[in-house]
Amino acid sequence: MSKLMPMFKEWQVNRLVGRDFVDFADYTPSELNYLLELAEAIKEKQKKGEKYQPLSGKTLGMFFTKASTRTRVSFEVGMYQLGGHALFLSNGDTQLGRGEPISDTAKVMSRYVDGIMIRTFAHEDVVELAEHASVPVINALTDLHHPCQVLADILTLKEHKGQLEGLTVAYVGDGNNMANSWIQAAPKFGLNMRVATPVGYECDPAVVAQAKQFAREFGTELVVTNDPVEAVAGADVIYTDVWASMGQEAEQAERVKKFAAFQVNEELCKHAKDDFLFMHCLPAHRGEEVTAGIIDGPHSVVFDEAENRLHVQKAILVATIG
Repeated sequence: MSKLMPMFKEWQVNRLVGRDFVDFADYTPSELNYLLELAEAIKEKQKKGEKYQPLSGKTLGMFFTKASTRTRVSFEVGMYQLGGHALFLSNGDTQLGRGEPISDTAKVMSRYVDGIMIRTFAHEDVVELAEHASVPVINALTDLHHPCQVLADILTLKEHKGQLEGLTVAYVGDGNNMANSWIQAAPKFGLNMRVATPVGYECDPAVVAQAKQFAREFGTELVVTNDPVEAVAGADVIYTDVWASMGQEAEQAERVKKFAAFQVNEELCKHAKDDFLFMHCLPAHRGEEVTAGIIDGPHSVVFDEAENRLHVQKAILVATIG
């Protein structure tokens, strides 16, 4: 067992080896908290300048059909720091871009690499890739879920608040992949969750139903509303994202009109707790979903979130690739 984690029993260290990280549905609270603790330990190691390379000789294949800054850099740097190698593959670099079945690509890549990371549009593509790959598959973003980002967000929240259980997170804006992953994960960390979206832009109904079941199971609150004030009232965290995600650029003008009342601004934030945190997955559009005074103000922890992508993803890589 690694000297990095003397606090973990061997069964904890080995329990996730070979597992996919597609979304939060199949992960238990103890497994998710293990990933957070592992990320904290790896982060502390790096901050002390201590080398930790458990993935020496390992290779991660990275498929990108969506543009990226934080995802590509954090995974490449993370694999390097862990002693491994990351291979960047854009849509034009592989036969997937020319119509090769995902199942064939999954089977071939499994014979070359030790893990696969994918950032793409259709969530079904990641599910199919994971079904046919014999190595771990990590979802780095789809239109339905963004679990790596939310795990980094939750680590950031834990660092700033000292605990998670009983805190209330208010998500205001588009019911997109970020909102879906938040409502799926929050109950498993003991977090209360409120989501406020414009009418017609709610979270995925199947994910909402699943999240409600998790909330009942773990005794947390889940509120889905079209009123941003209701969501933010007394909240510990206010979270937002862009109003038009990649692939929705043609809807930008219409969304700006419909989302105007959902801007995270100084007036809305007055309804939250005095020590609320502001979070955003970035990139951000100042003057649209959030004012500059909020995202660049004293409550904002957006760059801590961005940094924690690196540490959380390293934990996922260590835990699943082994």
